[in-house]
Amino acid sequence: MKAPLISVIINCHNGQKYLKSCIKSILNQDYNNFEIIFWNNFSTDKSEEIIKKFKDKRIRIFSSKKFLKLYKSRNLAINKAKGSFVTFCDTDDMWMKNKLSKQVDLLKKNHKIKFIYSNYYVLNELNKTKKLRFKTNLPSGEITQNLIENYFIGILTIMIEKKILIKNFFNPNYDIIGDFDLFMRLSTRYNFYSIQNPLAIYRVHNNNFSSKKRNIYISELRRWLKDNLKQNCFKNYSFSSIKFYLFKLKIKLFLNKYFSIKLGV
Repeated sequence: MKAPLISVIINCHNGQKYLKSCIKSILNQDYNNFEIIFWNNFSTDKSEEIIKKFKDKRIRIFSSKKFLKLYKSRNLAINKAKGSFVTFCDTDDMWMKNKLSKQVDLLKKNHKIKFIYSNYYVLNELNKTKKLRFKTNLPSGEITQNLIENYFIGILTIMIEKKILIKNFFNPNYDIIGDFDLFMRLSTRYNFYSIQNPLAIYRVHNNNFSSKKRNIYISELRRWLKDNLKQNCFKNYSFSSIKFYLFKLKIKLFLNKYFSIKLGV
């Protein structure tokens, strides 16, 4: 396999605070054959001004004329991608320098690979800590039941064949769990391959850690569970772990709201 063109999709809505560090982490990759699809989702801050200061021909900028839901804008950005593989990095996240090269190396060793993911770091802006997200080895192969029991795929770590995404877009009706929904469905049809090394940094801050977003997350996950329990693609899997997870989330939010007990979700 020759060095494939990789499309890096950045969906941005008022992401000026961390945008520079995000873009720099991508442009500093030790793998050079990539393009950046920067989708400006009706930002009212200086996001577009910031991205235009990066004079790099690999950056392609697109703008929405009105605000769109996240997964609608992700789908539109995918349609603009020219690469044979697609990756994602949101404006508040960053990549390790060897993120793309590690994944392309794996593609070269096995041409049947369609989906790669990895471990990642969590950088907590609230308490100024940086930790490895998963301490145990991440599975490869047919991993649907593994994902049900402990979902461990960060969208900022994946690399996926574009042909798959064109046939299987994100569900635009979700606000938060669109990646979970898509990757769960794809896991029933494709083998996933893992890289144990952390290849990205997920940033936790006030906006993505808000109680409002966690409530939406719980609501969407409950709806997803109800909609998928009887679907043929999941008929051989047990959802008991997700049900228990939802129960724990609701208890945590209750303690957080009424007793000011700050528990991570």
